[in-house]
Amino acid sequence: MGRPVTLFTGQWADLPLEELCKKASEFGYDGLELACWGDHFEVDKALSDDTYCARKRDLLEKHDLKLYAISNHLVGQAVLDIIDERHKAILPEYVWGDGNPAGVNDRAVEEMKNTARAAQKLGVSVVNGFTGSSIWHLLYDFPPTPRDMIDAGYNLLAERWNPILDVFQECGVKFALEVHPTEIAYDIYTAHRTLEALDRREEFGFNFDPSHLIWQGLEPVEFIREFPDRIYHVHMKDASVTLNGRTGILASHLRFGDPRRGWDFRSVGRGGVRFEEIIRALNAIGYPADMPLSVEWEDSGMNREVGAAEAAQFCKNVDFQPSDVDFDAAFGD
Repeated sequence: MGRPVTLFTGQWADLPLEELCKKASEFGYDGLELACWGDHFEVDKALSDDTYCARKRDLLEKHDLKLYAISNHLVGQAVLDIIDERHKAILPEYVWGDGNPAGVNDRAVEEMKNTARAAQKLGVSVVNGFTGSSIWHLLYDFPPTPRDMIDAGYNLLAERWNPILDVFQECGVKFALEVHPTEIAYDIYTAHRTLEALDRREEFGFNFDPSHLIWQGLEPVEFIREFPDRIYHVHMKDASVTLNGRTGILASHLRFGDPRRGWDFRSVGRGGVRFEEIIRALNAIGYPADMPLSVEWEDSGMNREVGAAEAAQFCKNVDFQPSDVDFDAAFGD
């Protein structure tokens, strides 16, 4: 019996949750990872309506679906980002407000605190999401970037996220950052620096997603080995590098799904991620057998319903329990 396989609902927020529950059950999923947008999970309603969380759980149970985590990537992004017009489309109206950048940052901080409270009320112990980054635009070091500008970015992380994490601690909930370009941590070295900036507090760990690592040239398994005690949740998502000499890894401002890109996301099992090695690494670090493998389905070149159903079965086929015996034990004394 493998780990439960769940579907992250973020890319399905155009569908009412009840309709998605029915589809996910038919696709073969064991549960959902609810996104905090669309009608899937609304933080403000969870805190203002004492029946809201129970009704969400009842709906999932009606379709034999479990719930292990919620995700608030979009609001989390606005905590550290330099706010501009792009953020209006991804934030709740009450977080965007009048769009004044400092106000948006402040309201995003409060919403992430409330997300921890809502997660506690819902009965889940992990919130996945983004942190945003005030220094992502400094990635390419020209004009040369003074080191104190980078230091300031990590100091701002501590300033804004420690109060959020205090609430996570109070609620007994963990925050799992999806290590990702545009975040304060996007590879192994920046993940280490992020943990150090937060004094390695236990409330903060990672939502491991190999698709964001492989196209950067990182080996996803090495991330698992590097942070064995910080993998709080796992996304199953694939990507493929398709460099042909005409575009680079920075993707030329081409949108996802454009065949001219140098890389793109793929449905699980259809890209370059070696998922069997990931399962072996997760087994080696003791990623719990009762914690999910959550499919984040993003493949602009494939029908999503066909792909999501295929992905559920792929994850069930690729997962396995570690051995409880040494294969050569019979040869000993």
